[in-house]
Amino acid sequence: MAGGAPLGRDFGRLWAAYAASAVGTRLAFDAFPLIAITVLHRGAAEVSALAALGAAVGAAAAIPLGPWTESRRKRPVMVAADLVRCAALLSVVAAYALGRLGFPHLLAVAVVVAASDIASGAASGAFLKWLVRPDDLVTAQGRLESTNWTATVLGPPLGGGLIALLGPVATVVADAASYVLSAAGLRAIRVEEPSPRKPSTGRRSRPDAGDLLAGWRHILAHPVLRPLFLHTVLVNGLIMAVAPLLAVLMLGPLGFPPWQYGLAFAVPCLGGLLGARLAGRLVTRFGRHRVLRTAGTLRALWSVGLAFVHPGVTGLLLVMAVECALIACTGVFNPVFAAQRLALTAPDRVVRVLTAWSVTGKVSIAALTALWGLLALATGPRVAIALAGVLLLATPLLLPRREALEEPEPAPTP
Repeated sequence: MAGGAPLGRDFGRLWAAYAASAVGTRLAFDAFPLIAITVLHRGAAEVSALAALGAAVGAAAAIPLGPWTESRRKRPVMVAADLVRCAALLSVVAAYALGRLGFPHLLAVAVVVAASDIASGAASGAFLKWLVRPDDLVTAQGRLESTNWTATVLGPPLGGGLIALLGPVATVVADAASYVLSAAGLRAIRVEEPSPRKPSTGRRSRPDAGDLLAGWRHILAHPVLRPLFLHTVLVNGLIMAVAPLLAVLMLGPLGFPPWQYGLAFAVPCLGGLLGARLAGRLVTRFGRHRVLRTAGTLRALWSVGLAFVHPGVTGLLLVMAVECALIACTGVFNPVFAAQRLALTAPDRVVRVLTAWSVTGKVSIAALTALWGLLALATGPRVAIALAGVLLLATPLLLPRREALEEPEPAPTP
């Protein structure tokens, strides 16, 4: 289906809810580290721990939510996740206003938000699979992806302006409000979601270890999902692992001012918007499998160029060109990959598969970021960035070689 084809009013409401939360999240980009530094006067080690522990502990806390969510209607879970995140963020605002905000409080909220992000993302993927036709999945994912890149371009600079005008928790308030708007958009969806089939006879009230690992077992046993899983986890981990090193290199020895550093990563996000808008048309013309392999290969080619960044305008343009090419290819790849993953997962396994995928991705990013930090200490940031780029060149070998787009039958009910 073409990229501009209508998907119905209920998808429009889901899209609006996603847009509201995406804008809020990008407005509050790096809000917690900023609060930790400027309000709580914490150092680099504690700020790094806030980011790493919040994501890792939140991911671990989200694992039991997968089986629990699988057996429930997904829209109420998404609404609940929005309201939980709103309440958690408002607790930070209230504690700040009362002069009682502490680092443990900030860390606890980071964990709650991270776990809710994973639960909401998994539930929304399952809901989207049910809401739109299989042939429309790439188009729907492309619209969500384009919204994400638009929010990425606009959110951080607007958030910086809000903080300058209204103080350090202004973007936290905006983020909390965005979750209220998202919940309202989800509540406005009129189509009635059916009750999911029960995965068991109901004898146990809580999921066992097999339920918790079912997502990983399904991924690793599937001939197409397994290589796609390994590819995406490794690529995303290597790309994110060099981000702190590039910041250290550009803002330190190379002497780029902060506004140029921000510009170097904000403007290329327009490439992601363009790629996401083109994804549906490319799939219509060339087929999902071919676009997936081509975009996945192309996005691995660029990061090695970041090792050659140098001072001055030409160095800034080099970073922008590399990031624009990388993000444009990612903008095409992500919606096609997301549609492929949904198409190859039975409806009664979607939440657990998406939860397992998200948890692994977050933990891998944290681990690779820590490892590359140690590598940079031994070799310098430029060598570490180059090594990540070289390793990325090999990741297309992990892309699935066979085309298997048929939707599987749901697992039989015992």
